[in-house]
Amino acid sequence: MIYFDNGATTFPKPQSVHRAVGEALTRYGANPGRSGHQMSLQTAIKVYDSREAAAQLLGAGAVEDVVFTQNCTQALNIAIKGVLRQGDHVIISDLEHNSVLRPIHTLAERGIITYSVASTAQDDEETVAAFENRIRPNTRLIICTHGSNVFGIRLPIEKLGQLCHKKDILFMVDGAQTAGVAEIDVTKMGIDFFCTAGHKSLYGPSGTGLLITPLGNVLETVMEGGTGTRSMEYSQPESMPDRLESGTVNTMGILGLGAGIGYVKQKGIQNIYNQEMAVGETIFNRLSRMNNILLYTNTFERGKHLPVISFNIEGVSSEETVAKLDQQGFALRGGFHCSPLAHQKMGTDQTGTARISIGSFNTREQAEKLCMAIKKVAG
Repeated sequence: MIYFDNGATTFPKPQSVHRAVGEALTRYGANPGRSGHQMSLQTAIKVYDSREAAAQLLGAGAVEDVVFTQNCTQALNIAIKGVLRQGDHVIISDLEHNSVLRPIHTLAERGIITYSVASTAQDDEETVAAFENRIRPNTRLIICTHGSNVFGIRLPIEKLGQLCHKKDILFMVDGAQTAGVAEIDVTKMGIDFFCTAGHKSLYGPSGTGLLITPLGNVLETVMEGGTGTRSMEYSQPESMPDRLESGTVNTMGILGLGAGIGYVKQKGIQNIYNQEMAVGETIFNRLSRMNNILLYTNTFERGKHLPVISFNIEGVSSEETVAKLDQQGFALRGGFHCSPLAHQKMGTDQTGTARISIGSFNTREQAEKLCMAIKKVAG
């Protein structure tokens, strides 16, 4: 099986991740921060090491600003539902994943907030202007994806961060597709809440995610419980990350995530991005010359796109396309990718797309083989 579904979950994982998860089961099996014996203390140190690695890679202002979550969706829900208040207005982009759209829409349906959708454009200034034009006196939050999980389009989050700072609006970024592929510095980019998955381009196990914020004390808690600190108090601790991390953490996943971050740091984010884009360029250029192939971006440009390509074959459903490619030994994803806004924007809301998402273990040779298989399906 040649795997091109890294936008959902990266595979394979580095051997260092395998080892870290194994060590969590055999050497660090105690509950971190809950006991005073040596195994518990050593486990807590390993969890802290992973937290510190995430803080350094993503530019957190402090290690305590890093909160471990189950996935990016949970991180976004904690931040969205924790920060918004009755009467607030929110602006999102027209490329958002359901992990942003659904919690925002749910709050709007309950009469708690209102929201607007800003149109993105190929020109960054147009995109920023679209967000600025939707600002209201009660706009509290702008949320945008760093990069579309369907079409690979990158948004100008640095410029949007500057807009939010100028207008005194909170800024939240969904980095599920970019952490580990794009250079990110939460502090320098003016991001108040950065949410990402651990199991994608950070190469951690499934069931891991991150919320990075210097404003943890601003968030109302969505969940309360045991933290191992201030145990005799009835109220949730105010200190971070305990305020947002109730219950036993996913030690195995967190240690594996720490190893995945180590892999990314060792290879270098820019090196990973260049390698993946080179594979993508091979695919994009080959597909653009094929008959019966529909591509949804005119270019595949470094700095503007992620290593993600959506396509369709005329007369063949996206699900049928990926099923036929699966029979030839290729793993892709077909359908709507949990992103209705993006499909409505691109006119694929009736068909969905077949998606190729590239990881650091993919090669140009694999890309050539995939293109040959697609050509065979396209006829």
